[in-house]
Amino acid sequence: MRGKNYNLELVRMISFLFVIVIHITNFYCRSFRQITLPDYTFSLLLDAAARVSVPCFFMISGALLLGREEPLEKHAKRLLRFLAALIFWSLLYYVWNIFYDGRDYDLRQIWYVPTKAHLWYLYAMIPIYLVLPFFQVLCRNMTMKLEKAFVILISAAVLINYLAGVAGGQLYYDIPVVGDRVYFYYVLIGYYLFKYRKHIRVSQRMAVIISAVSLLITFGSSMWSTLSGNTHSDKMLAYSTPFMILSSVSFFLFMIRLNGANYTPSEKVRRVIDAFGKASFGIYLIHIFFLDIYRKFVPVTALPAWVAVPALTVVIAGMSFGCIWLLHRFKWGRMIS
Repeated sequence: MRGKNYNLELVRMISFLFVIVIHITNFYCRSFRQITLPDYTFSLLLDAAARVSVPCFFMISGALLLGREEPLEKHAKRLLRFLAALIFWSLLYYVWNIFYDGRDYDLRQIWYVPTKAHLWYLYAMIPIYLVLPFFQVLCRNMTMKLEKAFVILISAAVLINYLAGVAGGQLYYDIPVVGDRVYFYYVLIGYYLFKYRKHIRVSQRMAVIISAVSLLITFGSSMWSTLSGNTHSDKMLAYSTPFMILSSVSFFLFMIRLNGANYTPSEKVRRVIDAFGKASFGIYLIHIFFLDIYRKFVPVTALPAWVAVPALTVVIAGMSFGCIWLLHRFKWGRMIS
């Protein structure tokens, strides 16, 4: 059995914290007219920076799963776990929306609309897991020349899809493999980045520069759009935008090559990474409960963003981890988180 790659585990740990940051800063960014400009600027900058997290989750899946040889039974168990999680958390948030938030939801729409917005990630991953075994075979059997051509093809497809959307249209037929969404692209590119991480001719310094410049362009364009329209604009924060892709891919490449692509934490740090890594999926699913409670009882203007965002991130991450740690004491709890 292969050992853990702690470069990937470190990316996973950072990513689940960043996801919490995204949802907290959204609370501030969407209150643009109620908060001060410095609070908005701080929140938007953190929101843009933290957005690398979701692409990283997809890229981690690609790095760990594509190219493997696994029996169909293992794929079925992985898929069933996601389906079980989707059903459980959808129903739980359905009840929560009605009795806590006072919001109604038509369960007949569950195939199309998540009961809670952040559950979209499960809707994206389940179709990917459905086709994963076939792409494992594809990735294992391509020559290097074919791999390079494939990466060029899927990158071009994502760019074309984005440009078509900017032009206000949509391709008559979706491009095979990546379709009209960017998520499977991240899975595929994560596999190739990880496979060739020691051979890609982009230095660590250049990876940081590309990621930082792309982040600043994303932040700057979002800020300009918001100020010119006098309302919060998050179009440039979408995961399909070229600069978000560049920022996320460069960040991921930097992290998987950290310490010569062989990050080895101390025993104490390793235990922390292992514990949070094991709970990261569950933390992603449950943390919205605590954020909902905060948003209901604490006005967005009660605390400045520079105080609230880091404090809430630590508190919500800690409380979510505690709940998932308890859930994992039970077999059914591990199944749905």
